[in-house]
Amino acid sequence: MAKTPSNPSRDAVRNTVPKLIDLSENVLYADVWERKEMSKRDRSLITCAALVALNRTEQLKGHAERALDNGVTREELSELVTHLAFYGGWPVAMSAAGVIRDVFAQRDAAGKT
Repeated sequence: MAKTPSNPSRDAVRNTVPKLIDLSENVLYADVWERKEMSKRDRSLITCAALVALNRTEQLKGHAERALDNGVTREELSELVTHLAFYGGWPVAMSAAGVIRDVFAQRDAAGKT
């Protein structure tokens, strides 16, 4: 099992909840995300959908970035938010839309597509 690279979000709480970070890095990312039964792209879509529906906008930012890196398109993320407006609720979709807009803007500013 490969060691997961450091992450600023996890590093910020590593000293406070070290076991949670250990489980995140060594079980969630190094095992679950690496399972061959589902692509990282599909895992990213599912994760983003869950975060939108549950209104977890703080975590959505990082996972939207990861989704784009994993091959999810901007159009697919936009459609995901639109679709979930009808299943998760309009307010959660509007909150997610703001996060997705910011992720796109930051990537544009950094020259990432």
